[in-house]
Amino acid sequence: MTHGIFTAGLAGFGTGLSLIVAIGAQNAFVLRQGARRHAVLAVVAICALSDAVLIALGVAGVGAFVTAWPAALTVVGMAGGGFLVCYGVLAARRVLRPVPGAALDTGGSATGGAGGLTASRRRAVLTCLAMTWLNPHVYLDTVLLLGSLAADRGDLRWAFGIGAGLASLTWFGSLGYGARLLSGLLARPSAWRVLDGLVAATMVTMGGMLLARA
Repeated sequence: MTHGIFTAGLAGFGTGLSLIVAIGAQNAFVLRQGARRHAVLAVVAICALSDAVLIALGVAGVGAFVTAWPAALTVVGMAGGGFLVCYGVLAARRVLRPVPGAALDTGGSATGGAGGLTASRRRAVLTCLAMTWLNPHVYLDTVLLLGSLAADRGDLRWAFGIGAGLASLTWFGSLGYGARLLSGLLARPSAWRVLDGLVAATMVTMGGMLLARA
């Protein structure tokens, strides 16, 4: 029995990791926050906990409800697509008109003291929440896909779900805190322009695809 639980958990970990590692809007945002060393714990926690909640809902069988209401995903897709396009445009604006000293900003120091730092952290949290919960791909991957795969495990479905949740925590923790290893490279303003360019391209592309599908 123990071997079966371990096997199901390992399968869930591998499946979950394969779904979230692909380059996407959420990963690009976590990478940027990690490189800036700004609100990293909050961003990583939001991403990992959100995935855990959605995976749990999928394992519990909520996927059938979502399938019965496809219009809900359409509404989420339109809202999320519009949000991603707007965020991508802002990133593109930073490429064309970089903020002086941005390369050295590790946590909102350029925003004007403690009040500016708090406001900047709040923006990061709200952006992360929107980027996570307004992305219909998150629901498809967690609630529907992982939920259906977990159902195939029968009594071991929760072990599979826990494994998938641990994969999410491992990935976002590694991405958020591992990004600081690039701090030496990102000390140059040109490197930030390249990163923002990649973020802009990712956000606008994914946002456009969501709007087209909606």
